[in-house]
Amino acid sequence: MHATMTAMARSAWQSHWHKHPGVRSGAQLSRGERAADRMRNMMGSWPFVFGFFAVMIAWALVNTLLFEHVLHHKAFDPYPYILLNLFLSMMAGVQAAALLIAAKRADAISSEVALHTASNTDDIKTLIQENTALTSQVKKNTDLLDEIHLHVANIGRKVGAEMGHFAPGDPPSTEPEPTS
Repeated sequence: MHATMTAMARSAWQSHWHKHPGVRSGAQLSRGERAADRMRNMMGSWPFVFGFFAVMIAWALVNTLLFEHVLHHKAFDPYPYILLNLFLSMMAGVQAAALLIAAKRADAISSEVALHTASNTDDIKTLIQENTALTSQVKKNTDLLDEIHLHVANIGRKVGAEMGHFAPGDPPSTEPEPTS
């Protein structure tokens, strides 16, 4: 039970588009596409968010508590953490570009899936039309076979020139022909 829950939790963090037969993956991708996929998977995850908060808290603790209060040295980035703010601003600029790159890559993946789906839909429509035509032929042949069976069954009951003859689509007469 625990192993199943762990496997489900692990798979919840991962996207499975690379398993789609219409989406390029692995060696088919350019170096930039692979980097965009890794960046999107890393930056768009809860571990990244928690790690980011951990770094921010560690920065504040090291500067305020460790350097100023424990070691009695001047902090390298004293409160209000101007250097941290500078790094955060630079990171925000880089992340904006990273989000655009990841969005373009996701758009390309969606396009590949859509093209594959459209191709499959056309193939399925063709197969359905062929199946419908074959079903019509089978129905026609089955009806013809039923009529042949009626004629053969009527031959045994009739004697003479009219033996097995009746109009197509009409049932055979059930009255035996008079014998002379």
